[in-house]
Amino acid sequence: TADLALFAVLFTDGMHVSLPKLRANWRNPARALGLGMPLAFVGTALITHYLAGLDWTTSFLVGAVLAPTDPVFASAIVGRKEVPAKLRQLLNVESGINDGLALPVVLVLIAAAGPTSGHAEADLGKIALELLLGLAFGLALPFVVIELVRFRLLGAEPKLQPLLPLAIGVILYAVCHLTHANPYLAAFSAGAVLTARSLEAKESFEPLGEALAELAKFAALLVFGALLTPQLFGDLSVGGYVAVILAIVLIRPASLLLSLLGTRFTRQEKLVAAWFGPKGFASVVYGLLVLQAGIPQGEEAFTLIAVCIAFSIVAHSSTDVPIARLFHVDDLAGVPSTADTSPAAEGADRVGA
Repeated sequence: TADLALFAVLFTDGMHVSLPKLRANWRNPARALGLGMPLAFVGTALITHYLAGLDWTTSFLVGAVLAPTDPVFASAIVGRKEVPAKLRQLLNVESGINDGLALPVVLVLIAAAGPTSGHAEADLGKIALELLLGLAFGLALPFVVIELVRFRLLGAEPKLQPLLPLAIGVILYAVCHLTHANPYLAAFSAGAVLTARSLEAKESFEPLGEALAELAKFAALLVFGALLTPQLFGDLSVGGYVAVILAIVLIRPASLLLSLLGTRFTRQEKLVAAWFGPKGFASVVYGLLVLQAGIPQGEEAFTLIAVCIAFSIVAHSSTDVPIARLFHVDDLAGVPSTADTSPAAEGADRVGA
């Protein structure tokens, strides 16, 4: 379930990468991804090692798993025109690309921490080949299909055009599993190529693709939620809880603030961008990979990862609406406008509470 869900999510994330817009406004996302993300990765690894007592390899693995962010839990911010466009673009591009950037690091560190870590060179070579094959298939397959359907005899019926990207995704997933290519990197690169080569196909598929990705995501989150037992929370040490809190309230905000020094963001925009680094769906799936890998400290690492994701979901999904108010965003679903003080609105507010 998690495998299919991550493939679907990365495919739709790739479709949101607009190369012309990225070329025109690449500096701020590049700072967040090139400086802020590595700083958060290293910072999380350090506090995990010294506070939770995990070995260095596993600590860096935890840092890599928790490095990606998810815009879903900040939807009141990233989907609103009242919020400055450069802030929305920064959060969207960062969260859309960092999933794919973290994946190779996670796979390499799982191999290095695993029971067969003595054969690390062979494992690294195999992982590199799988990543290269995934990238090659992700770039080539949608390019070839888009060029083929441009022939008059092979063109799609207009009402069936939303199924073309879906068919590309299904074929790509099958090819990756038959050849052991990395399906996640293939999915992300295929989504980007699809948008670059056929904007019409992307726009026709977007409603269906988003719905499928969200359904798959919720199914995987349901599986993940079933693992959040009272025993799991009881297994985490006091040092682990301190590490979790620091990862959310200190490491991510400090890392992004450092990466945004010298930019034209206002102080308020920098603070909002720094706070909204929710640990989301990619971290859930990468955490499940760690749990299934059978590495020596895998269960301890997953416990810390799971608790951090749970705390992050609560913290960030509880603060997106109040912070959206700072940008005069009032038309939030189920939330009455600040200007609406009618008795009906007050009653609705009480019911919502």
